[in-house]
Amino acid sequence: MKVKVLKNILDANDQIASRNQQLLDKSKVLAVNIMSSPGAGKTSFILQTIKRLKDRVRIVVIEGDIASTIDADRVSKEGIPVVQINTGGACNLDANMVSIALDSLPLGDTDLLLIENVGNLVCPAEFKVGEHKRVMLLSLPEGDDKPYKYPLMFTVSEVIIINKIDLSPVLDFDFAAFNRAVTGINPKAKIFRVSCKTGEGIEGWVSWLESELKGR
Repeated sequence: MKVKVLKNILDANDQIASRNQQLLDKSKVLAVNIMSSPGAGKTSFILQTIKRLKDRVRIVVIEGDIASTIDADRVSKEGIPVVQINTGGACNLDANMVSIALDSLPLGDTDLLLIENVGNLVCPAEFKVGEHKRVMLLSLPEGDDKPYKYPLMFTVSEVIIINKIDLSPVLDFDFAAFNRAVTGINPKAKIFRVSCKTGEGIEGWVSWLESELKGR
């Protein structure tokens, strides 16, 4: 019975996610779902992306957190339309939450929707929200073994961002081992090394994102 209930929940979520994506497609908006553990740097990554693209790409943001508007306030200071979703304890955004948020965004004047999911390496991977691309952010201090510990997250993500590479001189992170682990799980995944503090590597990610936007 528990398995049946879980399946029903995911089926219902996927149906709403499909409708969300249809709405975004109709508005010609590319939606990117950004997932990571807490503190990996999702908001800083979004702000770096906005900094480089906002003069030529119309961007909106959905911020997901259990509580507070701290991250949404930071994004709002950049003059970007942003909607905060507080889950009240739920460990991920779901399609229905995002559907409600979409009603408050100017999709007709938007090219790119960045969705910051709740900090968690398990639940967000299981719930589609209507996104076109999934991006997983890993920070260097988390270690190079995470693909083995959280394989689903690395399997469903088209892009893997390694953040905080400015710390590499003082951390024992094996990039080659990490790349082998990711390739073994998801050989099509794009991997970018960045530092949201220094800006290093961000242009490579932005170039990839712009190519995806042009493809739409």
